[in-house]
Amino acid sequence: MLGTKLDKLTKTRRSELPQLLDRARWKIIGREADKGLLFKCFIYLILLDAAYIYLKPVFHMLATMLKNPGDLLDPSVKWFPNTLYLGNLQEAWEWLKYPKALGISLTLSLSVAVLQTISCAVTGYAFARLKIPFKRLLFGCLLLTFIVPMQVTILPNIIYARELGMLNTIYPIIVPAFFGLGLKGALFVIIYRQFFSTQPKELEEAARIDGAGVFKIFYKVMMPLARPAILVVFLFSFVWTWNDFYLPSMYLSDIETAPLSMGISRIASALRQQAEVYGPSVTDEAIRMATTFLMIIPPMLLYLFTQRWFIEGVERTGLVE
Repeated sequence: MLGTKLDKLTKTRRSELPQLLDRARWKIIGREADKGLLFKCFIYLILLDAAYIYLKPVFHMLATMLKNPGDLLDPSVKWFPNTLYLGNLQEAWEWLKYPKALGISLTLSLSVAVLQTISCAVTGYAFARLKIPFKRLLFGCLLLTFIVPMQVTILPNIIYARELGMLNTIYPIIVPAFFGLGLKGALFVIIYRQFFSTQPKELEEAARIDGAGVFKIFYKVMMPLARPAILVVFLFSFVWTWNDFYLPSMYLSDIETAPLSMGISRIASALRQQAEVYGPSVTDEAIRMATTFLMIIPPMLLYLFTQRWFIEGVERTGLVE
């Protein structure tokens, strides 16, 4: 009797074995390519690698700038200093003349971002919805700005700026933004064009029936719908201008207090000259890290408060699928 029950149990388990193997295989491999455990492990591995590559320099910057000279000389102190030391931040603050440099960077970045957001919206709407002569040719010329590098046109622009008395001022950087010129302007026009092209034409037709003209349709109907694109363009332009080193170094090389994007190179140059005279100091690297921290903290705070709208805007403007 007992032997019969054992035989039945064995047969039952043998019959269930293929099903269990199938379940285990589908759980590991997945019925679709992106559903299995192996694929998820691979994705997590890639994400961890990417996070390590991007976050390690940030952690190194924070750890180095908070070390005192004793911790910097101690090889056993790598990531966590024994005491939090703010002297490097204070020194970088004074070298940069931080309040004034921050004001210049904010003025420059906000002015360029606001002007490019408006001018590129008008141009993008015209390319997307209006019937204008030679539209394809003009759009081809716009795409050419991706090919012509900024370095090719910088010398004539510097000469014109000097003749107009605008050298060593921020106007040579701000004025072109009003016309949406350059690589940034072309990219933002394409973002707006892509967004306006996806809006239903019935909205404009209904506004025309109510007697609205082109400008009224643009400002009253299309611009309120374009908030995601406006936010994306504004943030892209702000961060791009904030981090830009090339144009300020061309137009603002002789001013006493430079934008923060030039501060790192100026402090690095000053530390190098100081090392040549007095020898290298153990705090040089920590001061450089503190300078970098002071430069990136404003855009990081901006992104922290606008992250949700920024991601939503990127998705709705078609920049990512």
